[in-house]
This record gives sequence, structure tokens and C-alpha cells, in this order.
Amino acid sequence: MIPRFALILILLSSVLACAQTAPQPPAEDTPQIEDNSFLVEEAFNQERNVIQHISSFTRLWNSKDWAYTFTQEWPFPGHEKHQLSYTLAVVSPGSYPSSGPGFGDMALNYRYQVIGGGGKRFSFSPRLSLLLPTGDSRLGRGAGGTGVQTNLPFSIYLNRKLITHLNAGATIIPHAQNIARDRALTTGYNLGQSIIWLAKPRFNVMLETVWTGSEAVIVQDRTQRSHSLLVSPGVRWAYNLSHGLQIVPGLAAPIGAGPSAGEKGLIVYLSFEHPIGPTDPK
Repeated sequence: MIPRFALILILLSSVLACAQTAPQPPAEDTPQIEDNSFLVEEAFNQERNVIQHISSFTRLWNSKDWAYTFTQEWPFPGHEKHQLSYTLAVVSPGSYPSSGPGFGDMALNYRYQVIGGGGKRFSFSPRLSLLLPTGDSRLGRGAGGTGVQTNLPFSIYLNRKLITHLNAGATIIPHAQNIARDRALTTGYNLGQSIIWLAKPRFNVMLETVWTGSEAVIVQDRTQRSHSLLVSPGVRWAYNLSHGLQIVPGLAAPIGAGPSAGEKGLIVYLSFEHPIGPTDPK
């Protein structure tokens, strides 16, 4: 079996190789959806003076988990290379049927646009997040400790109709806690890849694949690792309204494979994006 870090290195080297030969994206005067994917992070920061509000609901039938997340993304004042955002969550863990829904952990996020951005052939925008233990770990709603997470999203236009997004990331929680209040260091890894077909300027067909490896505290200073693999076909479309408001709904149906075989789910997505001040002229 190939080590996880070797897989990550192979993924990143493949991205850099593709970037050298990838065709140009669509002309800038052609309006395209450059929105967040549902499971795989895209490498486009918010445009200057444009804010985005993202709601996502995920339901997994076999595990009986469901989660609602709300993310708000802001460009750093005066400079779109820097992006600040936060993510709030309401979760209901299926493995804790008596706990019911409640607030999950909160994430405070920073992204830097190293290269590219919306409409560019190749984009890279690494993210660093601070994870706050606002969820109750005794009810399965959170990790029980403060942590950090990083993700490396790459976006490449393969041609004028296809764009791919690739992710590699890690999560570390030094003092995670379980239901019995035992604590241990936990680590997690994620790899993701998506293909987006730009069927029309305001209609996309999506196929996302996400692998995750995570740890859970079982007793003091001991953890148990688990893995998941989801393949998620979906669609999204856009409504462009007056005053620069863009509404993007979306639907997807994640399917488990490998360690997650038999899992099925539903993702409902809704995004609102609008200017908060003067925008750059087109």
C-alpha cells in the first residue's frame, strides 16, 4: 500500500505537471459559475468587495448522520489575495441517537491566493483554519479540543468546458476528547478531486471524490483510525439578479465506496454572493 504522504506528493506533482500544459480557460467576458464545490475546495478567493454566504445540508442514510453548515467568506479589505471566513455547524451524529441535533465545532479560516484566481488557467490558494471546540464531544458533536487544519486546493482548466479541482490537507487536534472525557492527540488527512463540466455558463455538472482518514479517542492517550471514501455526482446552476446578486443552488448524491461501501446520501447547497461596495469595472 502506498503511504499517505507519498499519495499526497504524487497528487501535487501531477497538478504541477498539468499546470504547464493546461489550455486557457474561457474568455473573461463569458460569465461562468466560479462557486464553491460541495465537498472539494476550489482555489478561487473572493473578488474584491464581494461577499459570499454559503449554506449546505448533508444527510447520510446508513450512518444516519446529518449536518448543516453556514460559511461566510470575505475578501480582506482592499486586497482579494487574502480571504477571511468562518464556518458554523449544526450536527446530528447517527452514532449518538439520544443526543439529537446541536451546535458543532466552529472554524475560523484564512486563505492566501498564491497564484491565479477566478478565470485563470491555474490557481493555488492554501487555507489555514483554527478549529474551536464549540460542539459537545460527550454528545458526538465535536472533537472536544482546539485544533488546526490546513488544505491545499488547486484548480486547473483542462479545456474550455472542463475544470478540475484537487485537494490535500491535514487536521491536528492535540487534546481531543471522547464521551468519557479521555483525551489524546488525533490527526486526520484528506484527499479530494473533482471534475466540473461547464455545460452552460450558468449550469455545471459535477463529479467529486473525497477520501478522509480520521482518528477518534478510545481511551486516555489511545486512538482508533477510520477511513471514508465518497463519490458524489451533482449539479449546480445560477441566477444572476440585479445589483450584482448571484444565487447558486445545487444538489448532489454522495455514494460510498471502499471503506464506505453501501453509504448513500444527499447534499443540498445554496449560495448568495453580492457586492458590499464598489467593484472593479468589467
